[in-house]
Amino acid sequence: MTETFGADFLVRWLAAVAEAVDREADRLTELDSAIGDADHGANLKRGFAAVTETLAKEPPATPGAVLTTAGRQLISTVGGASGPLYGTLLRRTGKTLGDDERVTRVRLAEALGSGVAAVSQLGGAQAGDKTMLDALVPAVEGLRESYAAGRAAAEEGALATVPLRARKGRASYLGERSVGHQDPGATSSALLFAALHDTARTTARTEGAS
Repeated sequence: MTETFGADFLVRWLAAVAEAVDREADRLTELDSAIGDADHGANLKRGFAAVTETLAKEPPATPGAVLTTAGRQLISTVGGASGPLYGTLLRRTGKTLGDDERVTRVRLAEALGSGVAAVSQLGGAQAGDKTMLDALVPAVEGLRESYAAGRAAAEEGALATVPLRARKGRASYLGERSVGHQDPGATSSALLFAALHDTARTTARTEGAS
């Protein structure tokens, strides 16, 4: 039996993301202080808190609407590069899902793939450039298999940025000095997929879903 989920699942996912970002904000900022502007944790914390508040006030009716609403909120709330990038990821994913009231994990993976492509186009980056794409690209492929595989792939992708030399973003200005540091964007992207896996596990326990 193929499991499906509605808007409430994605609302819970984004709330879990907000909790994870709040918990890891200092670590994200510490990573960003080495190769960026030292604001990644604070920016995402503010952004996802605003997303959670907005979704709680007016819960969208469909999965696609949840993500497009969240994406718009991030773009309007978060400064720097992370707001437009994460906002684009969620907005494009939501638009790809369309008006369907329920979707599957595989459908979500496909939609996230379109969101990742939009992020790549916006930032001009690809996997291997030491950016969030190093976690997002393998995570989407893993999600096609399972929530756990998506999480593992994202976390492995984030760790794999340590030996890379940054070729895009502010970190690229450091040249060889960017080597040896884990990319903060890839690290926060891994949090998204960890929260998605946790939400799926909690849903399975409470609702008997797979």
